[in-house]
Amino acid sequence: MTSDKLIQVKNLKKHYNKGTIKALDDVSIDIHSGEVIVVIGPSGSGKSTFLRSLNLMEQPTDGQIIFDGVDITKKKAPGPDGKLKKVNIDLHRQKMGMVFQHFNLFPHKTILQNMILAPMKVKGISKDAATNKAMELLRRVGLEDRHSAYPIQLSGGQKQRVAIVRALAMEPEVMLFDEPTSALDPEMVGEVLAVMKELAKEGMTMVVVTHEMGFAREVGSRVVFMDEGKILEQGTPEEIFTSPKHPRLKDFLSKVL
Repeated sequence: MTSDKLIQVKNLKKHYNKGTIKALDDVSIDIHSGEVIVVIGPSGSGKSTFLRSLNLMEQPTDGQIIFDGVDITKKKAPGPDGKLKKVNIDLHRQKMGMVFQHFNLFPHKTILQNMILAPMKVKGISKDAATNKAMELLRRVGLEDRHSAYPIQLSGGQKQRVAIVRALAMEPEVMLFDEPTSALDPEMVGEVLAVMKELAKEGMTMVVVTHEMGFAREVGSRVVFMDEGKILEQGTPEEIFTSPKHPRLKDFLSKVL
């Protein structure tokens, strides 16, 4: 792991209902290049809100998210020349791959068409180059032979593997995973986690919200425990799972392990 702070989250808040519901309550964390941050906690603890705030899919009520040195929560930020420029959130989102519980594939397009759409439209890559890259990525996850299939013809695990490599086709700097296995049948979970483990080995920066404690323990470089919109404890998998300190974390682990 390098010391590069890829994302800095400072005093992040997300309130609903005129401040009576605090989905995020003063969350601060630094995410370094090459880290695999695994976020755990009970349902409703703010994990997904935190993850979706990182690329402003959720607009924070207050606080800062500094990505690649730019505060993306601001309308304007200093450019390389020091002058204020409009923050191009779409440009930053291109650098953040996002994988959801539900695969969000276009049902009327083939797997290959799903893969090449964003690189061609957003990055202006030629169809040939986008196709070559897509086939190479599909090969990596064992789905090259399904490139002309439609999403309905794939299993849940296959669809989620396609969703992961579709995000990778944009060559992101960080991958965000929002409970990527929770909608899958148990026997399909392993094939998706295997792809994620491979990515982690290759040094991809990842933030993963998951209920898969085995994955958190094996792959996470840091595990973050959230409850009631706050980070209550964070540490290495060894520290979190072997010697948890916060009573709420101890209680949570006693129920899920």
